[in-house]
Amino acid sequence: MNDELAEAREHFIQGMSRISHFWGFPKAMGAIYGAVYLSPEPLSLDDLVAQVGVTKGSVSTNVRTLERLGMVHKRVQLGDRKDYYVAETDFWKVVRGVLREREQNEFAQALNTVQESMEMTDTAVTTPEDAELAQFYQERMQNMQNFFNTLDNLVSTLIALDELRSGTIQRLFNRSTNSSS
Repeated sequence: MNDELAEAREHFIQGMSRISHFWGFPKAMGAIYGAVYLSPEPLSLDDLVAQVGVTKGSVSTNVRTLERLGMVHKRVQLGDRKDYYVAETDFWKVVRGVLREREQNEFAQALNTVQESMEMTDTAVTTPEDAELAQFYQERMQNMQNFFNTLDNLVSTLIALDELRSGTIQRLFNRSTNSSS
């Protein structure tokens, strides 16, 4: 590979690392996805260690997460005991996997935390001086809870729309192949 291509590849992998960190995932996970995405051939864990420059344990952990998110897929090569990985290139599938994961974990935790905090404020024995502060907390927490509920509904709607889109495309494809038979 010439120097310009190697530099472009490295720049891309670093960009994926930053994007991953922005979305709350480890930087190494983004770098691993970037390396797999730009590889014309499936990559093993050893290949990824060499290309990304992190430990094999870190690569293994992050690859499992990427698999769970549907961002990489395991491939078996005949005659080789190693697992190899290829990138998912359908970005709607990637987004759907990330949103599902985030929705299940982060939103649920955030909603629970806000709800628990509101309950703690409700049951707090306050002095007349603290009553106004407790009311302020309640209003702010209620606004946050409303926001999280709206965001949760939005993510659920986006996932449902994507599943509907996928189903519609599949039905149209099946209809066109059946009518041409």
